[in-house]
Amino acid sequence: MQTFTQFLAETSVSPSLSQLLHTLTITSKEISHAVQHGALAGVLGATEQENVQGETQKKLDVITNDMLKDALAEDSTVKGIASEEEDDVVAANTNGEFLVSFDPLDGSSNIDINSLVGTIFSVLPAKDGELTQQHFLQAGRNQVAAGYVLYGPSTMLTLTTGNGVFMFTLCPDSNEFMLTESNVTIPADTKEFAINMSNQRFWQPAMQNYIDDLLKGDTGVRGKNFNMRWIAAMVGDVHRVLSRGGLFTYPTDTKNPVKPFKLRLMYEANPMALLVEQAQGKASTGYEDILDIQPTEIHQRVAVILGSSNEVDACLQYHS
Repeated sequence: MQTFTQFLAETSVSPSLSQLLHTLTITSKEISHAVQHGALAGVLGATEQENVQGETQKKLDVITNDMLKDALAEDSTVKGIASEEEDDVVAANTNGEFLVSFDPLDGSSNIDINSLVGTIFSVLPAKDGELTQQHFLQAGRNQVAAGYVLYGPSTMLTLTTGNGVFMFTLCPDSNEFMLTESNVTIPADTKEFAINMSNQRFWQPAMQNYIDDLLKGDTGVRGKNFNMRWIAAMVGDVHRVLSRGGLFTYPTDTKNPVKPFKLRLMYEANPMALLVEQAQGKASTGYEDILDIQPTEIHQRVAVILGSSNEVDACLQYHS
């Protein structure tokens, strides 16, 4: 069984990207340690602050953001950083080759109930000149690496550098990430979907009709029964899709007309879309491929429909 270090050494990953990925994985081990200590370390609960999205920050949101920001700022390969918890981009090293966007603790509302959370990251090539937000506004297909670390019963790293998807499990004895799944492939067909049903009345008619047909099961036009799953953390729901197939969606809704979309493009939708496409799945907004979107700002939100390719296609037929 290969260690993460051995895996990188045997692939075509450049030394600079390998260095950056090591920085991310080392920090994720520290985050895993903090998450595991939970109430024992006094890191649960909310702060009195809000992030740029207007969301109340959990204590661990702030802690994990600072851990990643500090570690990446010290990595000579990193020119700039963008985070869910930062209002603007953060400059790091002038000659760095990469830009890193991340959600330091996806699903942080799950922390206080000891449920799944994770770190999502996206790596883009840096551009010349003084760092600006504009440098980050690249389509998702420009990503040179993307992945997440899931903090669950075991801590798992899922990674792509553009040549397939690989999963690593953190060994509690050696504190090394070990390769446990190679060339992950999402089954094209599925009988499982994940959606926040409490928002049903706010969805567009296309999504309402699609989900209604899934719920009718073998008595409806789909002719088969579906199961629904919902973890309330994108990282957990996407991990299930990558592990055994399924469809995950957070669609357009009218619950808050000012914010018709929930998930952030740069550090949630784009990295997950790259992982899903690399695993032979599909990722769309309902109207265009997520990876083809030209971003307009770092905290931009989009609708997300991703997972098993045939089921995503079935959903998109309702939107056409």
